[in-house]
Amino acid sequence: MHSEPRREPSSTELTGDSALSETGPTGSAENPTGDALRARADAVEVVRVLQASGYKALFAGGCVRDELLGLHPKDFDVATDARPKDIAKLFRSTAHVGAHFGVVIVRTGPSEGVEVATFRKDGSYSDKRRPDSVEFADDIADANRRDFTINALFLDPLAAEDSPSIHGHVVDHVGGMRDLEDRLIRAVGNPEDRLAEDHLRALRAVRFAARFDCKIDPCTAGAITEHAGDLAGVSAERIGQELRRMLSHSSRVRAVELLADLDLERAIFSAPGSGSLSRLSGLEAGADFPCAMAAWIIDRQGFAGETRLYRDALCLSNAEHDSIDATIRIARDLHADWLGRPVAFQKRLAAKAEFGPALACVSAVDLSLAGRISARVAELRASPEGLEPKPLLTGEELISMGFRPGPAFKGVLSEVYDAQLEGRISDLEGAKSAAQKLLGSPEPEGGSGV
Repeated sequence: MHSEPRREPSSTELTGDSALSETGPTGSAENPTGDALRARADAVEVVRVLQASGYKALFAGGCVRDELLGLHPKDFDVATDARPKDIAKLFRSTAHVGAHFGVVIVRTGPSEGVEVATFRKDGSYSDKRRPDSVEFADDIADANRRDFTINALFLDPLAAEDSPSIHGHVVDHVGGMRDLEDRLIRAVGNPEDRLAEDHLRALRAVRFAARFDCKIDPCTAGAITEHAGDLAGVSAERIGQELRRMLSHSSRVRAVELLADLDLERAIFSAPGSGSLSRLSGLEAGADFPCAMAAWIIDRQGFAGETRLYRDALCLSNAEHDSIDATIRIARDLHADWLGRPVAFQKRLAAKAEFGPALACVSAVDLSLAGRISARVAELRASPEGLEPKPLLTGEELISMGFRPGPAFKGVLSEVYDAQLEGRISDLEGAKSAAQKLLGSPEPEGGSGV
């Protein structure tokens, strides 16, 4: 038997909270992808080995929910009454990611694996994120420690099928099947207890409700609103991860509406969520996180929105913050007078990576303007010099002409490149001549530079 090194388990692994992967379930109900089929087959084999050895073993959590919704998950979790040491004995390669908490990865390929967790009940959550202790238990206790009823379902893939659409037998100890049929997000047990264990569950409730087109149970929603301020105890990094998932999905508008309705937007950004979401709702389904975040900020605060507030609240990376900030500034310029600006200005802006997302923010509220901008970009791209030609003149060329490097170089190179963008110069000699006019004669040796 080969066991791989241990690592710290994530809070999701420890709490049993089910979260969609970044890529999410794949394939239609009729046409699952090859990855999804292989993942299920691997998980079924793990269940088969465990059951053949006398243990109870079931699919658990989000993969069951997704299959019952007609989706095809690529990640399958198995829950069992086998202890970690027993699991390790049954499989050739395992990784102990949290043996103390009963979590083991059974390797099924070079980079594939099935997470297998021992049924358990959790102790108190003093850090509001992970249980201080766990006690191995049965599947009933395991279901009752989970976050929401739709995530607390089990399925035996080797049992007789409950129906043609359910590939196995569903084991439901918390009413999750009924809630799934009713499209209801309901906390397992007392919602205040579930939120007190980890208040990030408030954001997960929003994400699941939006993504699966569900309502939130009134008692659960009431607890979320009453304790919205408790998000202050959750790290900005974890909040940011949830918001990225919400805004990267086509259900983003519903998610943001729920954040506002449940007072979570105020808790996250110290400002109430109010006003139209016209830009956010007008984005295409495939818009990425920075684009959606920019649209949300413009909807809430206009073009003068303070992006640093969002960077701090969501622990955005510098790259994310810069992209969002640039998208907002470019969208502002597009709405202002971009069509009337000089060619060089138009080309410089159109060549920026954030121009596309900014144009999407414009298109969301003014299709006519976006159409005129797109047509103008096509004209600029078709010009002899193109949209973003390689600069004819560089600092090295200026030095070869006898000029000493200095503060003026940047401005001169910029002016010469503008002339190139506008077709006023088209070769190196013309670029050098333009620079000569701007800089004058080269300084003699020993000069201080231009």
